[in-house]
Amino acid sequence: MGPFFFFLRNRYCYSMENKDRQIILNQIRTPDGTVIRSMHRHDYVTHLDKNGKTYMVDGGADYLRRNYHPDAPHEELTVYSDDPFELVRENLMRGGRGKDGTGPLTWVPLCKMSNEWVKACIEYNDLRGMGSAPATEFYRKELEYRAQHGIHIND
Repeated sequence: MGPFFFFLRNRYCYSMENKDRQIILNQIRTPDGTVIRSMHRHDYVTHLDKNGKTYMVDGGADYLRRNYHPDAPHEELTVYSDDPFELVRENLMRGGRGKDGTGPLTWVPLCKMSNEWVKACIEYNDLRGMGSAPATEFYRKELEYRAQHGIHIND
C-alpha cells in the first residue's frame, strides 16, 4: 500500500502502511537537522523546526504517520527489517528499566545490549510462544553475528 495523504488542522499529513516490510525504527530528520522518532504505537512526537514549521512522527513499528511540508520536506530515516543487518542491529531498540525493573525507561539498540540480555529476551519470547516473532529472529541473528565477529558484551 502506498502513502495516503490527508489534511489535518491546516497541515498536510500522510500515513503509510506496508505489510511486506516490518518497521524497525520510525524516524525522520527535519530541515534543521533534528531527528525525531516514534518508539511505539501512538507515540506522537512533534518538533518545531527552526524554519517555523512543526514536524511530526507517529506509529512506532506499527505504521508510519507524518505531516508533510512540500516547501520544506523532511528526510525519511525509517529503518526496515529488510535493510542490511548492520543497520538493523544499530536501530532495533529494546526498552528496559534495569535488571531490577525499577529504573527509568531507556531505549538500547540491539548492538549495545549485553549477551545475557539478548539471551534473556529470546528465552522470554520463546516461553510466551513468540519464538518466531521478528524481534526474536533478530536477537538470534545478533548472537550469530557476535559469534562470527568475536563480539561479547557483558552486563
